[in-house]
Amino acid sequence: MIRLFSRHCLALILCMVMLPWTSAQAERLKDLASFQGVRANQLIGYGLVVGLDGSGDQVRQTPFTQQSLTNMLSQLGVTVPQGTNMQIKNVAAVMVTTRLPAFTQPGQTLDVVVSSMGNAKSLRGGTLLMTPLKGANGQVYALAQGNLLVGGAGASQGGSSVQVNQLNGGIIPDGAIVERDVPTSYVQGGTVSLELNTNDFGIAQSVVAALNRKFGAGTALALNARSIQLQAPTDPMRQTAFLSQVENLQVNLPPARARVVINARTGSVVMNRTVTIDEAAIAYGNLSVVISPQQAVSQPTTPFGGGQTVVTENTQIEMRSESGSIQRVTTSANLADVVKALNALGATPQDLLSILQNLKSAGALRADLDVI
Repeated sequence: MIRLFSRHCLALILCMVMLPWTSAQAERLKDLASFQGVRANQLIGYGLVVGLDGSGDQVRQTPFTQQSLTNMLSQLGVTVPQGTNMQIKNVAAVMVTTRLPAFTQPGQTLDVVVSSMGNAKSLRGGTLLMTPLKGANGQVYALAQGNLLVGGAGASQGGSSVQVNQLNGGIIPDGAIVERDVPTSYVQGGTVSLELNTNDFGIAQSVVAALNRKFGAGTALALNARSIQLQAPTDPMRQTAFLSQVENLQVNLPPARARVVINARTGSVVMNRTVTIDEAAIAYGNLSVVISPQQAVSQPTTPFGGGQTVVTENTQIEMRSESGSIQRVTTSANLADVVKALNALGATPQDLLSILQNLKSAGALRADLDVI
């Protein structure tokens, strides 16, 4: 009896130990892939923002704003005589953009982004006039209009100015009304195509195995490292429920590919948890060149001596080299050990960029190195 109780306790402990690892490796299929054909469409339009407090476009630098205002007034029945010098400091020409999600129907609203395309100083307090939003085919799919919400702030007086965030752009929540829908076709001939977010044969195989376990053998077939063909029910009434189960299916993933991403412009380094380092020796040092230009001014001793003021350039160039020593980096099998080993070098982020590149060249860095 005691032995049986011990076996049950041991099995329970093993399940408790293994459960967090399994859940940590599982992800929903909707986070890994998307259905082919279910996509958003970009919309764009050109419009005018009015009601600005003297912070709009200037006539000389942005003649298209005056031309657009004249055309709009003519459509409203107002004729502006040619040669009229219109003051448009309260008007700004803008570009309006938004995304039309899949399955959007006429009458629904969209958030729009409004950005100045002239030399307007600020769009705060402006109102966007009715702007048609077109797709890539030139058709109008939505109409935008409303008051702008600008997140920045600024003030200027006497040649001094202060500004927080961007004033030449803003958003209009629910500022566009959809006028035309885009047909969405995702089931063709009884099959649905799944597109993974990344090209990975291991993930594709894991997704196929999970789908076949859930819905039966032959339901899913991996065409390549990114596309998976899925057999869907022929009854349209059952397709939505079937695809909902597909999206929420938990997939056990293989370990992620080791990767280090380096941003050479900002000096930032990001690495995932599968990065490892083999034992290596590293020596690094800094070399800097300091150039100090100076001007020496020589003037005559008396104002009536007839001499001239002479300015001579004196430039000093100095090279500074910091001493370095060979540092030993031990084998690091997990991310915590990798971070500890790199921090022990005492290198700056800029030095770390070169160190990681050299470790990769020497074969000591077990990861893909991406420089962006």
